[in-house]
Amino acid sequence: MRDKVIVVSGGAGGIGGEVSARLVSEGARVMIADLNVSRIAENGIVCDITNPEQCEAAAEATVKKFGQIDGMVNCAGVSKPHDSISLPPADWARMVDIQLNGAFYFAQACAKRMMETGGAIVFISSTNAEAAFPRRAAYCCAKAGVAMLTKVLAIEWAEKGIRVNAVGPAYVATEMTQRNIAAGNVNEAQIKARIPLGRLAQPADVADAVSFLLSEKASFITGHSLYVDGGWLAYGYF
Repeated sequence: MRDKVIVVSGGAGGIGGEVSARLVSEGARVMIADLNVSRIAENGIVCDITNPEQCEAAAEATVKKFGQIDGMVNCAGVSKPHDSISLPPADWARMVDIQLNGAFYFAQACAKRMMETGGAIVFISSTNAEAAFPRRAAYCCAKAGVAMLTKVLAIEWAEKGIRVNAVGPAYVATEMTQRNIAAGNVNEAQIKARIPLGRLAQPADVADAVSFLLSEKASFITGHSLYVDGGWLAYGYF
């Protein structure tokens, strides 16, 4: 990561905050694009990834400050479980807009600045790209879309030297997860019992995978979703 320029959307907290800190510790120059102004440091820009113009502005600001973009990580996301029968159309649209549309807009903006030099893109996906959960129709469908987007962009941009992969965690011990546990949307004991390794993922577990996929150690890996799930998807015994 030494001297690599990496843009991290949603990089001010949660998984994104851990990813940003990890990349900086490895010598990368990180630009954080986030809506949470209070948590953005010197190398940051306010960006709503559902707005293509703001994504373009964030990518351009990165090039203006650092001269190039070598990699991008999309960590921006929300979780709002809701019964499908009464799910308001606006909530469905908002979820898909953030999780899927925004992922594309941000990747597109950064890739435009990587076409001459190549680089690496990592999306934060989820086990929900493959495993259906009740009360999460919009989230699951959006994450499944991210998994397919990863494959399409990987084969389309390979000739330009841009690798595109995704990291799909199971439940991660973040503030957002704790809010869902407190609201009764997530039963922590049941989740831990369902994961073969017996614990929630830590943000550092996700950052490890992201760092690997951005690095030259993954130079022949593209179009792949790496699930950091403690064995969740492999476990089929009841």
